[in-house]
Amino acid sequence: MCLFVFVAVGAPHLIRYDPTEYQYVDNRLARSQPPSTRFWLGTTYYGYDVYSQLIMGSRAALIVGVTAALFITFIGTNIGLISGYFGGRLDSVLMRLTDVTFGIPFLPFAILLIALTEPSIWNIILTISILFWRTTARVIRSQVLSLKERPFVQAARVAGASNIRIMYVHILPNVLPISFLYIALGIAWATIAEASLSFLGFGDPRMISWGTMLYGAFQTGSVRGSWWVVVPPGMAITIFVVSAFMVGFAYEHKINPRLRERK
Repeated sequence: MCLFVFVAVGAPHLIRYDPTEYQYVDNRLARSQPPSTRFWLGTTYYGYDVYSQLIMGSRAALIVGVTAALFITFIGTNIGLISGYFGGRLDSVLMRLTDVTFGIPFLPFAILLIALTEPSIWNIILTISILFWRTTARVIRSQVLSLKERPFVQAARVAGASNIRIMYVHILPNVLPISFLYIALGIAWATIAEASLSFLGFGDPRMISWGTMLYGAFQTGSVRGSWWVVVPPGMAITIFVVSAFMVGFAYEHKINPRLRERK
């Protein structure tokens, strides 16, 4: 994961060519050139350098993954906190809302929303954030239901602390480790979602991403004969998602005493 962050931050200094610039060999378009010393990962059907596109694509993955994960965690944590603490009708309304989001299929909803607005990276982040907070909210709520009956919360209530203070000063610090875990998992979910939308042609046309690279390869038929156009973005998505999940699992191992005892 650190390597991906390093590549994304230093992308302008790591690329060899402009990723949107046509490349030529002997005054002819370098169409579907295999990997060579000049083009390390070959070129696309339109003559773009695959290596430079792959490097710049890491920025889209990082921006979408981190931003959407933060929104997912913020929304899910607050809804779970409010729902679990207050209970009653407010809890019922918020949990039915959560059930509704569980019933909405992501891709059809995302395609509809982006078609009504415009394909942009921020609309993709918005779409992911609107739907993916549901699991975080459920988990946080279950923790709050247990925590609000603990003696330290009862003592704060007897001391005259307001509901807002009890929620955000006394209960929130106890559920934050779980929220941080869902940030790591959210990065993986958001990256898969962005790659899926871009592969279907709903990605941001002004930004190169690994999903749009695969979309271009599929459109031009390069998936059949030019493996170097498909394998690098496919491997990058896989390794990035696996590394995000591994960070999440490592953090879960650290915060969960039962998992530590199994060593």
